[in-house]
Amino acid sequence: MAFFSSFKSTFFIWFLVLSSCGNNDKVHHTEGATSVQAKDSVITLPVTVGANRTKLYLEELKDKKVGVVANQTSVIFKDSEKEPSYVHLVDSLLSLNVQVQKVFAPEHGFRGAADAGEKVQDGTDPKTGLPLISLYGKNRKPSTDQLKDLDVVIFDIQDVGVRFYTYIATLQLVMEACAESKKPIIVLDRPNPNGHYVDGPTMEKKHKGFLGLQEIPLVYGMTIGEYATMINEEGWLEGGKKANLKVIPLENWTYETEYSLPIRPSPNLPNDKSINLYPSLGLFEGTNVNAGRGTEFQFQRYGASFLDSTQYSFSYVPMPNFGSKHPKEEGKKCFGKDLSQIPRKNEVSLHWVIDAYMNSEDKSNIFITSGFTKHAGTEILQKQIEDGMTEAEIKETWQPQLEAFKKIRAKYLIY
Repeated sequence: MAFFSSFKSTFFIWFLVLSSCGNNDKVHHTEGATSVQAKDSVITLPVTVGANRTKLYLEELKDKKVGVVANQTSVIFKDSEKEPSYVHLVDSLLSLNVQVQKVFAPEHGFRGAADAGEKVQDGTDPKTGLPLISLYGKNRKPSTDQLKDLDVVIFDIQDVGVRFYTYIATLQLVMEACAESKKPIIVLDRPNPNGHYVDGPTMEKKHKGFLGLQEIPLVYGMTIGEYATMINEEGWLEGGKKANLKVIPLENWTYETEYSLPIRPSPNLPNDKSINLYPSLGLFEGTNVNAGRGTEFQFQRYGASFLDSTQYSFSYVPMPNFGSKHPKEEGKKCFGKDLSQIPRKNEVSLHWVIDAYMNSEDKSNIFITSGFTKHAGTEILQKQIEDGMTEAEIKETWQPQLEAFKKIRAKYLIY
């Protein structure tokens, strides 16, 4: 498992004491905190994720048969200097004799090792012996048969707040299945590291798919718990059904809190920089340009062998590695840009996609049109770039849909 930080405490004072599942440690952290004024001093409180707030959901699991939708990020943090500083939610629930029956695994699998787009197989978790049911293989929605022996489903996955990151599609389909089977679902909320803004093209209904099930902007600025409530209350589930939904909220987190993920949410998002640039560089997934896959700087650089070498001083060679068995431009010298040191972004940037298009030796070789449309959520963006529109001109066309979405979003914000 790769980590973004050393897990050492960076806080002025630890105020919050709760019990975490399966141990008596103080509730931990993560690399974010909220400052409050107390008398004449500032106290920084640790962010507490939904999974850690066990008192709010353990009672509802008592004597129940439980299914868990989880991956490697589904952990309960411990206030401990010892490694590891967390315990997996499934292991914790089992240690408390909660009757976990099965685990549903999203894209990248239960342990988070599968490539993007790689089918995840059903199987058995070697550590717990629990059945693993893939939601990124033959079926992406739990079947009635898979839910029939369960009393309740828990969903706990770290999201990164980008429409084409498939965990929110999995969330919607799990909620839909629970609504159809009349099974309650509990969503354990986690911070959105890209929650500090709303931006990007809004998906058009005709392009609905697993990279976007709803007509929302590319970056939607909501936690996964808030988004689950929006799905439910806006009638977005099939047939207008509503799930019996409960969200376990975060504590001490706001949209101004910078939050560093301690566990990579998927193989090719190794650190804070890649997560922050993912909404912008993720658009390269629908092109023939490499966006750092096959290097240790995924979504922190871009390049291709067919970009004009005279325009770039930076180059690299993608090679197979963890998370990318066959990266684009494998073994080829790619000319492009290194973005690993740029300041934190507060918007979707089109600058780099436009730059690659303008500096391609063969412009017809840039876009994989169907893939780019699926990621952008519209065919208009590719045409705008090909027509030579500037980034500012393109972004101006997004504004009416963004403003409309923000009004809907405002109804469901918790933090």
